[in-house]
Amino acid sequence: MTGAPLARGQGVALWRQIAASLEGEIAHGGRAAGDRLPTEAVLTQRFGVNRHTVRRALEDLEARGLIRVEQGRGAFVAEDVVDYRLGPRTRFSELIRRQNREPAGRILRLSEIPAETQLAEALGIRRGRMVLKVDRLGLSNGRPVVIGVHHLPLPRFAVAADVLGEETSITAALAACGLSDYRRKSSRITARLPTPEEADLLQQSRSRPVLVSESLNVDPDGQPVDWTQAIYAAGRVQLVVEP
Repeated sequence: MTGAPLARGQGVALWRQIAASLEGEIAHGGRAAGDRLPTEAVLTQRFGVNRHTVRRALEDLEARGLIRVEQGRGAFVAEDVVDYRLGPRTRFSELIRRQNREPAGRILRLSEIPAETQLAEALGIRRGRMVLKVDRLGLSNGRPVVIGVHHLPLPRFAVAADVLGEETSITAALAACGLSDYRRKSSRITARLPTPEEADLLQQSRSRPVLVSESLNVDPDGQPVDWTQAIYAAGRVQLVVEP
């Protein structure tokens, strides 16, 4: 696919012209959601510029949410954003399926850690008591959208570690421990830059912010059962807070 030649020496930066050309292709259906853009080398040859100029144009498109850049894979036209509803009873798989997408999950790590002050206060336990820490990656149609870091008090949820060794559902793990239902009591939402590991897992630029939700889940008796920090890929997720 080729476009109009760049207008040189007329006061408009070359990278802006390249960004506008690619944006026009996306807007007019020349490139569909999820399509891979040409490589930097191909774009460099197409527009007759250096790689730094092409890279600046791609960074602009990514910052405006028109494309996503995956390290080692290239740039892709951004897909529709997932509406992630934070209500009293949020279940990842149910939420994703309601939007005609296919949910999936991957357990990244299982570990037992002593509760520090903030975590102990959130779970209503003494400082230093052991909790099960579960790091899980949630995907929608094969694309990573959230990293969930769950904290379950021990020994109540000791069996959860065995369950999560076989499958990836936090709800199923809690059910195996005798907890058939739970609800979200509170959430706090912030934004920050991702760590290098978070950016790699979410397949996004390290310069693009992530949304962070810190939530407390309780059982039907109001006892804390899970304090979760969820890190969302802001380019693929918008949080919708429900009463």
